[in-house]
Amino acid sequence: MVKYFCSSTDIRSTWDHVVSAFWQRYPNPFSTHVLTEDVVYREVTADHRLLSRRLLMKTNRLPRWAERLFPAGMSRSVYVIEDSIVDPVNKSLTTYTWNLNHTTLMSVEERCVFQGSVEHPATTQLKREAWISSSIYGFSKPIQEFGLARFKSNQVKAMKGLEYALSNLQENEKEKMSSELQFCLVGAIGSDRKATVTQIVTHYNQRRHRTFFECTATEDHSRRGAPAAAQGHSEGRVREGQRSSQDAGFSCCRPTETPAVYLKALFVCVCLCVCVCVCVCVWTRHDCL
Repeated sequence: MVKYFCSSTDIRSTWDHVVSAFWQRYPNPFSTHVLTEDVVYREVTADHRLLSRRLLMKTNRLPRWAERLFPAGMSRSVYVIEDSIVDPVNKSLTTYTWNLNHTTLMSVEERCVFQGSVEHPATTQLKREAWISSSIYGFSKPIQEFGLARFKSNQVKAMKGLEYALSNLQENEKEKMSSELQFCLVGAIGSDRKATVTQIVTHYNQRRHRTFFECTATEDHSRRGAPAAAQGHSEGRVREGQRSSQDAGFSCCRPTETPAVYLKALFVCVCLCVCVCVCVCVWTRHDCL
């Protein structure tokens, strides 16, 4: 006689995320009985399906009544084969697992199907089936009952472990998206600032260069004795240049000389202040003596 178990669960996550978390579910704090996992075989078929075979090593403690019947040196490690088929076209992941050793004591076969929902894309449907059998004469029924209870408890732990892997995967994706978004924003802001500064500097240099040469050409033309009409026309150009440059916030004629005049005046003022201070100090000291 074989014990049969079946359950269905809706996972609130997309099929892609569930499949990614499926490969990353070990290790997790809810499945400490899973010791190792190794990929034995992997292949991509012509119809774009991924076939994988993994070897898992698990450990489970025997019940007290079983410890009295079986020798103390009996291995507590169980080797489990897991075959999986990933079909990205139909969005399905099917797994088959069974134990390699201790099959006389208990044989557990499990089949899981992770199917993407068409009506609810953000939900993945999980159907889990298990067949538990034992070949120990006279004790097969209690062993099967024990195996079924242990399978149910491990199933809850497996779901918690899968949810744990999903949460870690979502957090990593959020951090990655946040870092990429910050990088893009910084790059966009930096490029905009650079473009704005370049445009301002180019515009200023063009206006200053054009106004300076217009004023220089006007003065040279007036010094050579140009006719009054031409001189008036050039003066009009100068006034227009002055008005346009003043509107833009820049000085017009000979902008390079204006700072020099200011610097000379400032230098003279500083020298006068220093002289006055020295005279006052000398006079004050003479009165004190």
